[in-house]
Amino acid sequence: MVDPLPRRFLSSHKSLVTVFWIATFASLFIWQFGGVSTNLYTGFSVFWSSSTTTTAASGEFPKLRPVVFNLTDFGAVGDGVTVNTEAFERAIYKISKLATKGGGQLNVPPGRWLTAPFNLTSYMTLFLAENAEILALQDEKYWPLLPPLPSYGYGREHHGPRYGSFIHGQNLRDVVVTGNNGSINGQGQTWWKKYRQKLLNHTRGPLVQIMWSSDIVFANITLRDSPFWTLHPYDCKNVTITNMTILAPVFEAPNTDGIDPDSCEDMLIENSYISVGDDGIAIKSGWDQYGTTYGRPSKNILIRNLIIRSMVSAGISIGSEMSGGVSNITVENILIWSSRRGVRIKTAPGRGGYVRDITFRNVTLDELRVGIVIKTDYNEHPDGGFNPQAFPILENINYTGIYGQGVRVPVRIQGSKEIPVKNVTFRDMSVGITYKKKHIFQCAYVEGRVIGTIFPAPCENLDRYDEQERLVKQSDSQNATDIDYEI
Repeated sequence: MVDPLPRRFLSSHKSLVTVFWIATFASLFIWQFGGVSTNLYTGFSVFWSSSTTTTAASGEFPKLRPVVFNLTDFGAVGDGVTVNTEAFERAIYKISKLATKGGGQLNVPPGRWLTAPFNLTSYMTLFLAENAEILALQDEKYWPLLPPLPSYGYGREHHGPRYGSFIHGQNLRDVVVTGNNGSINGQGQTWWKKYRQKLLNHTRGPLVQIMWSSDIVFANITLRDSPFWTLHPYDCKNVTITNMTILAPVFEAPNTDGIDPDSCEDMLIENSYISVGDDGIAIKSGWDQYGTTYGRPSKNILIRNLIIRSMVSAGISIGSEMSGGVSNITVENILIWSSRRGVRIKTAPGRGGYVRDITFRNVTLDELRVGIVIKTDYNEHPDGGFNPQAFPILENINYTGIYGQGVRVPVRIQGSKEIPVKNVTFRDMSVGITYKKKHIFQCAYVEGRVIGTIFPAPCENLDRYDEQERLVKQSDSQNATDIDYEI
């Protein structure tokens, strides 16, 4: 007889998924044909709700700038052929002189505005009108070379300098990049091809990178086809990313992560759609000995109300570069669909640092290979200078309200003797599976508990509690291993 729990769940889950897609396509229709100025996923904030808040409060937009410029005022031509680098630079220089007066706004009107990489300035709003598209020059000779990030010590793909981002900023305050769903297009196809053919001598640049900055807002725009990571806030505080669409081909667009918070603090990511060629979101804090020395954790980050697709990696990852530490992360109200993995924590000996106080809540997994992953042998290092005895700490990780269908392996938590996974909690979980095999909830060196009844049945490593959180059975085999990479 079939267990009634998964049967009931699958019926209700199909209804939930149907609601998701009806809402999605209805919003898409309105967005395309009705001239609505907000992003197509804004409506989900009504369906998804949370009382959790961060310093970067949802829906709060900065005061209007006292001075507004149009890009065409500086001689720009939006024909997709004319190079407009000078026009962007002159406009931004003029705004940089207005800091004491509240800054300025640069409007990018409809058109295709080709340009080389450029830098933002403080107290600036970059506004992209509907049907405005900023296009990146593809020839790498126009992309500046920058030193490696101090917490990486290595370009990430090559030693030495790295290419800067298409849109860049350092030591900024009060910057807004927004619009009426205009787009920033990295035209990454040439970069991806050269990377695969090993024709690049330096690490590819992100589409947008903001470093050592605070009070940053990204809202109501589309980012697409980045050469490398798409949106990379680095060592920033008080960042809001809301109502965004982030796109790259799901295959053959290597390392096109959607959003990579890196050594960031007090951050909100919400109400967005991400479909890319690597992790949808990857929280980082430096790589091995360089990250440990730099010592800036990622902390106090709220991620909510997202739809994510990642065919080759994970919907949401923490690590593997997490040597500065990651803590106080909440991920809630997420749909991850047609992806390789759902939510993942990855690290390795030599990383050091910690991942602690992590909450995944109300996560729906639809057609995935592996749902929940913790991996402790992600052995990729910048050089031979790391300390192999620098073992990261993984603790206080909670999974509540995990639902899904069509998942091959719902859980794979691979701790080790040197890196045990401690104080993991599962509660309210029901994931429909596609593979009828014993070890579909896989564990190794895991300590924690299951509260109430969950499906599929948990591994023997975890203590069992009833719904009232009374101990029913204590595990005596936390170190047991039933990891099976064949499924």
